[in-house]
Amino acid sequence: MNVLFLPKDGVALYRELSNSETSREALRFYRPVETPSGIAISVASLGSALSLVADLRWYVRRYMRGVLFEISPGVYSSYGLAREVFFNRTVTLGDTWEFRLVYRMKNGQVVREEQVIPGRKCPLAGMPESPVIEVWCTEDEYHCGISGPASDEEGTEGEGEGRDEGA
Repeated sequence: MNVLFLPKDGVALYRELSNSETSREALRFYRPVETPSGIAISVASLGSALSLVADLRWYVRRYMRGVLFEISPGVYSSYGLAREVFFNRTVTLGDTWEFRLVYRMKNGQVVREEQVIPGRKCPLAGMPESPVIEVWCTEDEYHCGISGPASDEEGTEGEGEGRDEGA
């Protein structure tokens, strides 16, 4: 499974993660790869992916637009849906999913987010340098937009948590 970290506009995410001793420590067993879609990290399971995101929570809030979890080649899950699948066990994913978005990427940034009408095929027509990503999400995220871990119910920790002093 891959975790895809989506940078905020104007953020050189790979550099930010590499420059921080705290994030380097959290990533010491992983090999982040800079891709046209963001920073990809290969992990063993959804549980380990969610744990890594929790370890990098401060960086996710500060530097990232969101985090996606690859559930099959080219198909990703939002953070909210991943939490429902893993922690709440309220959802079981199948071959299809009703609530889907398409992210159009350029230079490692999301340039457009589109809803896919239930029952229709995803309009995937990207180039290697401008990929298009299918994202399965919760019904709320489908209607209201995807927000990352910073807005979840556990996101009440102090803003300075996990930050290097002097960084």
